[in-house]
Amino acid sequence: MKTGKNFPVLYWVVVAVTLALGAVGFYWRLSAGHRMANYGELIVWGLWVATYIFFVGISAGSFVIAALVYVFDIERFRPIAPLALLVSLITLPVGLLNIWVDLGHMERFYELYVRPSLVSIMSVEVWLYTAFLIVLVAIIWLEFFRKAASEEEQRSGRLAVRVLSAIGLVLVILFEGAGGALYGVAAARPAWHGGLFPLLFILSAMVVGTALLAGIYAFFSSERGTERHRQVMVDLGKLMLGLVVMEVLFTFSEYSIAFYGSVPSEIEPLKVILTGPFWYVFWIGQVGLGMVLPIVLLVWSRTREEPLWIGVAGLGVVIATFAMRLNIVIPALALPELEGLINATPSPRITTSYVPSSMEWFVAIGTVGLALALFAIGYSLLPVEPQQEKEVSHG
Repeated sequence: MKTGKNFPVLYWVVVAVTLALGAVGFYWRLSAGHRMANYGELIVWGLWVATYIFFVGISAGSFVIAALVYVFDIERFRPIAPLALLVSLITLPVGLLNIWVDLGHMERFYELYVRPSLVSIMSVEVWLYTAFLIVLVAIIWLEFFRKAASEEEQRSGRLAVRVLSAIGLVLVILFEGAGGALYGVAAARPAWHGGLFPLLFILSAMVVGTALLAGIYAFFSSERGTERHRQVMVDLGKLMLGLVVMEVLFTFSEYSIAFYGSVPSEIEPLKVILTGPFWYVFWIGQVGLGMVLPIVLLVWSRTREEPLWIGVAGLGVVIATFAMRLNIVIPALALPELEGLINATPSPRITTSYVPSSMEWFVAIGTVGLALALFAIGYSLLPVEPQQEKEVSHG
């Protein structure tokens, strides 16, 4: 695969196909509304909501890596800090695009700005997203485009980046925590209700952000084959391993406590996840790709210092995180709150079975294609690689 600013033809073929599918999906969404979607009266959130929190988590986690450099001066991650900023900038708007198409009246999204509710977590989240995007754009401008003529201007620029990065880090923690709280406060859904969700969202964002950066840096960096590249990948692998182990502990704690308590309303959604028709999303996705694979690759002596295998572990974690997002959103809604509700009101929209429709898949795939296209454009236009190459030449 070609690296640097020369993306291979296959990459652009994937971009073209995904964008074409997305265009068809968006046409269906705009022309047919929600009628072509397979969620209904019981399962009111589906693929688009899961994709939204997936992309937003990547944005948050990627920015945390950049903040380790700009706020805490952890120099070992400096070569990937510009890449982290780019990924964060792309994935947050793409994530918000997924939740926008999920709205019943897409044209009314501005109401969250002109008539916000400070007691609504959703409303607060939108304002936190907006503030973060403003801060992120300012950091990118200072890092990539501002030309400091004197040493004093350079110092002031670095100080501004540090302060803005610290503010951005606080905003990231707040909006990811709020995203988890949105589920945690839902007392009517025992599978969500609790204080663990805000922390789980923050941890999961750090896991997937680190993992995606490891995958990108492993396969796209022009530094591949150098000692610096290998060392950065090894450091990313160690960080990823620690975060994955923490996620394993969180998952074990969530499931073991629920089953030990044996409260039916809490364990039934977990049974759906573990043994339901989509059991493989958990066992193969979350556990296999997100826990077993990365732990083996990042612990085994033959692979833990190999950039290729660290990158593979990272991509496995990214896929697993999407599987986790699906398992967060859908199973908790798949159980009716009132026993006998489905039989009492027969309707194709009142069902506990949910498989995303073609329209839902096409729209979600289209947003992935948009992210890929924006990444290639940003990677080519923003001075990401030159900074890395310059640092290597002085290393």
